[in-house]
Amino acid sequence: MLDQLSEKFEHILRKLRGTGVLSEQNIAEALKEVRVALLEADVNFKIVREFIERVREKAVGQEVLQSLTPGHQVVKVVWDELRAMMGGERAGLSLSSVPPTVVMMVGLQGAGKTTTCGKLAKLFKNQGKRVLLVAADPRRPAAGDQLASLGHDLGIDVHRADRAGASQADVVRICQAGVERGRDQGYDLVVLDTGGRLHIDDELMGELVAVKAAVRPHEVLLVADAMTGQDAVTMAGQFDQRVGVTGVILTKVEGDARGGAVLSIRAVTGKPIKFLGVGEKLDALELFHPDRMASRILGMGDVLSLIEKAQETFTREQAEEAQRRLTSNTFTLEDFRAQLGQVSKLGSLEQILGMLPGGAKLKGAMDGQMPEREMKRVVAMIDSMTARERRDHTLINGSRKKRIARGSGTSVMEVNRLIKQFLSARKIAKVMTGAGGRRQLAQLLRSM
Repeated sequence: MLDQLSEKFEHILRKLRGTGVLSEQNIAEALKEVRVALLEADVNFKIVREFIERVREKAVGQEVLQSLTPGHQVVKVVWDELRAMMGGERAGLSLSSVPPTVVMMVGLQGAGKTTTCGKLAKLFKNQGKRVLLVAADPRRPAAGDQLASLGHDLGIDVHRADRAGASQADVVRICQAGVERGRDQGYDLVVLDTGGRLHIDDELMGELVAVKAAVRPHEVLLVADAMTGQDAVTMAGQFDQRVGVTGVILTKVEGDARGGAVLSIRAVTGKPIKFLGVGEKLDALELFHPDRMASRILGMGDVLSLIEKAQETFTREQAEEAQRRLTSNTFTLEDFRAQLGQVSKLGSLEQILGMLPGGAKLKGAMDGQMPEREMKRVVAMIDSMTARERRDHTLINGSRKKRIARGSGTSVMEVNRLIKQFLSARKIAKVMTGAGGRRQLAQLLRSM
């Protein structure tokens, strides 16, 4: 998501940074391109107009035009305004001082509401919270079944009471019973997975209003599909007007969405985006940081989020053990396989590149050929080895290489390349973690 917009912003702002002296005409021409880029990204046209005017007003000020680096100052102005458009500061979940915190999830069918309930539950379980999921859509047993399955996979309790022909009063009672159970049994968070429809109707809104009045949730979070662009913004406004929401969770952000919903929802509805769904896995839910998103849009990357992901994936003990094995020359193909598995937990390589400064250029240089397939082939080759071979690569002779190639659907040449790359990587890693690493690394690279 936002890759095309990011590329356009990088191109526009690169020209500004490369201009020694800026004039109002230079800025006006650049802002015209910015306006077109935002409109093509499906950002609300009123928001675009207001954004351009705010940037123009600040960018043509004397402090900017007479500064030593006017181009960079304009980039800073654009970054500030993008961040402000998306809310300025991070808006996390408001937790009650007296547990449980009740979170009411609302939205239309197909936006990923039930899956998002599971993602939210997992996020807080990982923080040491006790979470109760409540299946509050008894008319659609499949919704309850899906939530129960998610709860089973996550080791999280699910409260449900499906009834054929359930009425609005039944739904309210189920939600009340779930909240009471959460209070009586000492849960920290109760998540209500309310009913959805294919479109907004009076029956749905009436039911949601009744549930909200009965349980008085601390948060009412709208789950919206980022792929629908301005339709998601319009839908958010209708839900807020009729039910009253405290925040938005945008799903399917990893898809081909042009970014209009991310940039417009806060400005149009006044409600903050609190989380982003960035994949299908249950750990693919991220806190939304307006400043970090603004940096990604401008091609500056989002290194902080990447570091946080790495900290969640790798424990200090794992990192220290990996370093110890590297420095003692005991790092094996088995360890290498484990490291690849850890890296895959960070997300797809496309997502990781998107968090790096200039990541869009790196993706473009790959010409759409992301190396996930190559990683899978490497894993397949290592998995085709015996435990002894993974621990001691010197055992792998010609006949063993043929067997590994057959077992992994690769060739002997590829097995040879894997072993060579593994040995080179081990040498480089050992040198980098040792004394005088930079000088020795340069010598090693010259000899390879």
